[in-house]
Amino acid sequence: MSAQRHAVILGMGLMGCDIAAIFLAGGWRVSAVETNRVRWPDAEARVRSSIGQLDGNPDDAAHLTLVDAMEAPDYASAEIVVEAVPERLALKQEVFARLDTLVPEHIPVVSNASGYRITDIAGGLATRARCANLHFFLPAHLVPGVEVVQGEYTDPAVCDAVAAIMDGLGRKVIRVARDVPGFLANRIQHALMREAFAVIDQGLATAEDVDRAVQYCFGFRYLAAGPILQKELAGLETQLEAGRTIYPSLCNSPDPSPTLARLVAENRLGPKTGRGFRDWPPEVTARARERYESALLATVRMMREQE
Repeated sequence: MSAQRHAVILGMGLMGCDIAAIFLAGGWRVSAVETNRVRWPDAEARVRSSIGQLDGNPDDAAHLTLVDAMEAPDYASAEIVVEAVPERLALKQEVFARLDTLVPEHIPVVSNASGYRITDIAGGLATRARCANLHFFLPAHLVPGVEVVQGEYTDPAVCDAVAAIMDGLGRKVIRVARDVPGFLANRIQHALMREAFAVIDQGLATAEDVDRAVQYCFGFRYLAAGPILQKELAGLETQLEAGRTIYPSLCNSPDPSPTLARLVAENRLGPKTGRGFRDWPPEVTARARERYESALLATVRMMREQE
């Protein structure tokens, strides 16, 4: 009987827990570094719940080993090391600098950074050729897409190996050939977000109407087909004419939205502070999160049936 495949994850916040669940549900064992032992019970509970949402056996969480020091895992037996610590460049650079000597140089070391380039995180390391970005989207276990980003110094064979691991775990792999800020999906998403906030700034629509326009109009179609395929099905000549008409009036500001900046300055961050564009009492937040995850679960199951 072959040995159980092994992954190491650093950081067990929501992202780390859900990434661990993906590996565990796929039959791997996981060593996870979480320095704050107080968080271990919540991390284990999240992992079990996420495995269950993947239609796996929550008891597979028994193959999760939590440790509180970066030196503790058996890196030599791992096929991949995933960094999922908080989104601070200096912290990620520090973690990668330590992994540079802890992890045998043939093992891929990847970052789940959502904005920082792997070139900036690991570009000065001796083993930078084995470092890539592996960008999941929250909640990582339910959103099937994952970006594999090749840095300026990354050996393409490392991206091939990481992509193969993700494909084997049922993820939808998106290869990104150059290490640019925001990678691929977030660049497209933030182009949308700039215009979404701009129309609010301009008084064209409320936050609620922006959400409805995306969720129930063009965003509704994206479940069935991505934007390029959808426009091909409609006819590219229509897109060309729409672009000529609409593009000149779109927001192209290099600065974030004034409305967004004001809300953040007022500590109106959303559920985490109880207020954003709208009020977020705990019971409303709980219902919204439950509805969001339930909708994602239903979507995942529907997409599986169509494959």
